[in-house]
Amino acid sequence: MPSEHLPAIEANPALTLKAVYSRSQQSAESLASASKDPSSVAIYFDTPTVPGKSLDDLLSRSDIAAVNVALPILHQPEVVRKALTAGKHVLSEKPVAGDVEGAKELIAWYEGMGDGRPLWGVAENFRYMESLRYARERVEEVRGGLTAFRLQMNAFVRPENKYFQTEWRKTPGYQGGFLLDGGVHFVAALRFLLAASGQDIKQLVGFTALLNEQLIPVDTINAVALTQDAKSGTISISFGTEFKSGLEVEIVTTNGAVTWNPTGVKTVTRKSEGSEEKAEENKEFAYSSGVAAEVAAFSKAIEAGQVEAFQAPSEAFKDLEILQRLLESGAGGASVKTIGA
Repeated sequence: MPSEHLPAIEANPALTLKAVYSRSQQSAESLASASKDPSSVAIYFDTPTVPGKSLDDLLSRSDIAAVNVALPILHQPEVVRKALTAGKHVLSEKPVAGDVEGAKELIAWYEGMGDGRPLWGVAENFRYMESLRYARERVEEVRGGLTAFRLQMNAFVRPENKYFQTEWRKTPGYQGGFLLDGGVHFVAALRFLLAASGQDIKQLVGFTALLNEQLIPVDTINAVALTQDAKSGTISISFGTEFKSGLEVEIVTTNGAVTWNPTGVKTVTRKSEGSEEKAEENKEFAYSSGVAAEVAAFSKAIEAGQVEAFQAPSEAFKDLEILQRLLESGAGGASVKTIGA
């Protein structure tokens, strides 16, 4: 969080950083020390127990209107509930919950709070990456009927990786390990571009494997997916391929193709109507995680009194459901899974 969320909050003129919370005093102090003015940031923690320093004490403060929750996957839902119950607006990290059932329960509970409830958005920073938004624009401009799509992500997580060094990722108590934690990003990117062609994933079948033995329980998915109009494409995500790396999403229509990676977008179309010659456009981008933009969007949502669709818990639920069904399909020997069934 210090490297992304905290500076994004401090960079937003509509927001003032009042306090930080972490489960341990040491991590809370470390987080506060990364702020522009640590002396102005109150710290709260669970361990050791100190009167007036708990999460409940933080949430009881009347001068705090909103919280940004970025905690381990299995701890987030409880804190989201506490914050919303305390009347605070919440922007929580993806995934929306550790599994589909937990997400359904949390969303139903939130909706049951009724009118006047605080705002709750789920942060999926990929939807706010400048390069991905440009790719979506190009898909919309190219138009045509969808003919194929592809998501491919390859990486290799080494023991010294800073994310692997967090204990809750090293020994995950949730499904999929790195595939859940990181995979929802890539599924969100694919869905973001598919939506520009009016499509979404409705059925899938996949195989899972463990290539890098430290990344239990599985680190690789290879799958075929179908949209509601029976257009097929492939999904390949692996954190265990040492000699292959990179991330791409490709959308192919009857009018052209758009290929996205975090720092570039390639568009291929016909040079002219009826021509067989192709025109290619390549646009490069400086890498940006999209976190600053997603925090700014939530800040505007607070002012407007409504979370935008890209941060709606229901949208994050769809990302999670697809990822979970991929894992279930692999565990079931490539059984066919339907989304939203």
